[in-house]
This record gives sequence, structure tokens and C-alpha cells, in this order.
Amino acid sequence: MFRSSSGAISRALKQAASRSQVAAEQQVLPSAAVATQAAQASGGETVAAAAAQQQQQQQHQSGQRSWKKPALIGAGAAVATAGLTSLAIAEEEADHGLHAPEFPWSHSGFFSAYDHASIRRGHQVYSQVCAACHSMEQLHYRDLVGVAYTEEEVKEMAAETEVEDGPNEEGEQFERPGRLSDPLPRPYPNEEAARYANGGAYPPDLSLITKARHNGQNYVFSLLTGYREPPAGVTVREGLYYNPYFPGGAIAMPQMLADGGTEYEDEEIPATMSSRPRWIVTFLSWAAEPEHDDRKLMGVKWLFILTLVLATAVYYKRWKWAPIKSRRIIVDAVN
Repeated sequence: MFRSSSGAISRALKQAASRSQVAAEQQVLPSAAVATQAAQASGGETVAAAAAQQQQQQQHQSGQRSWKKPALIGAGAAVATAGLTSLAIAEEEADHGLHAPEFPWSHSGFFSAYDHASIRRGHQVYSQVCAACHSMEQLHYRDLVGVAYTEEEVKEMAAETEVEDGPNEEGEQFERPGRLSDPLPRPYPNEEAARYANGGAYPPDLSLITKARHNGQNYVFSLLTGYREPPAGVTVREGLYYNPYFPGGAIAMPQMLADGGTEYEDEEIPATMSSRPRWIVTFLSWAAEPEHDDRKLMGVKWLFILTLVLATAVYYKRWKWAPIKSRRIIVDAVN
């Protein structure tokens, strides 16, 4: 009896031990699975982080490439634009001539007038040098009176020329001495004769030359003083002269205003290479704008008148109209 009970007890103990071992194993297995899952999760996070870092590097590199490509395209476009612009400027200078610089003319100021002594000397330069080829059809002898000469001097000057007039009583043309009403004489009777005498080139009329050319006064002065030897690689055909300020760089007119060669009434003033072009440009500027001084004088008068009008308007605005506009009328109601 005792033995059977002890055997039962031992079997019960063995069963309890086996149950505890199974429970322990069941507890160990979930913890191991959790550890395995945690390890897998951490490894996955590491791989994901590495993949994200690699993707960021690729995006950065692609961003750098995408930034460099437009920059290179822009730099190339800028270089091409600069090259084309320089070529266009060079071509324009070759076609239209070198741009003339600005010169300080004594009559260019707002309150400045023509130097009438320079106009007189400029007319003498034109009469002795330029009139052999260039006409001034818009200028008459009477225009010189009171500007560069007296009336008697201009009459004597006009009488020295022979003017074709007519018809007379017999229906024929005749020649007579010039008068104040006559225009300055033309060197050639027509354009064909002028071209024939100048190798096909037509000398332009100088009446409005400073207004007809861009940057007129500066252009004419630069043209008259711009003769030089052609640079290396530039050839000028026979009969032409190199001048960078003339369109095309080759002009049929030789350099006419060298030192000396012109007689002046005032012998104390030297006729240098810089003074003669300055005088002739002043004369041509006056011929193109004879009303220049009167226009500026009228402008000064109008400024004075408008200043008086402005002062009067300010006075009436401040002392007459302002009190009327700003006053208030107060009405006291009497009960």
C-alpha cells in the first residue's frame, strides 16, 4: 500500500516537473521570437537608413548635375551673345563709321551763344577751301549781314560774283553782279557735272549738314580731323582716303584743312589743324540753325515771365484764396 502510494507520488512529481519544463520552454520560445523579431527589425531599420542615405546622395548628385547643366548652358549663351554683340558692333562701325566723341562747343550751353568771330573765320575757310566742291544753296548773302559782316562788306562780297539772270528784253540769259538776295554760288551747275568732276562722288550740300548727320557737329569735326594711315590689313583703293569716321572707312575727299593754306584778315590768329575745323563747324552750325541765339534769348525771357507768374500764383494761393477756403462759419442757435 505504501509502495503504491509512493509510486503515485513519484509519478505525480514527474508529471509536475514535466509540466513546469514545458511551461518554461513555452516562456523561452516567445522571448526568443521577440528577440529575433527585434533583431530583424533593427537590421531592417539599418538597411532602410542606408538606403535612404544612398538615395539622398543620389539626389544631391543629380541636383548638382541639374544645377551645373543650366549654368554651363547660361555661360555658353553669355559667351555667344558677347561674341555676336562684338561682331555686330564691329560691323556697324564698319558700315556707319566710328562714333564721334563729344567736344565742348562754346555755344552748346543753355545760356551760350555763337562766337561770331568764329563764324566769320569759318566763312572764310568755306569760301577759300570748301566752296570749290560743296554748295550751300539754303544760305543767302543777306543772311551774313549783322552776323559775320557789315552790310557794305557783304555787298562788296556779292558783287565779286557773276550771277546768271534773265531773260532780258531780247529773251536771252545774261550775267550780272551778285546782290544780297542771291544765294551763295554753286560750284557745279548740276549733280552730273559734280560727279564727273569728282570721280563719281557727289559732294553734299553743306547748308544743313550738321543737322542731317547723326551727332552732327562732332561728326563733322571728327571727319575733318580723322584722316590717318590705314591700319594693317585694311586696303583703300586708289583715289580714296582712309577715315574711320566716314561710313565704310574710305572717303573721296582728301584732307583739305592742313596747317596754313587760308588767308585771314586777322593775321595774329594762327590757322592750325585744330582751329580751322572748329571755325568751319561753328559756321556750318550757324548756317543750319541761324535762329539759335534768338531761340535761347526767347527762352530766357519766357523763364523770367513764368517766374513772375509763379510768384503771383503762390501769393494769391497763400494770402488770398487759402483764408477763404479754410475759414469756418459758426452759427449759434438762440433758443
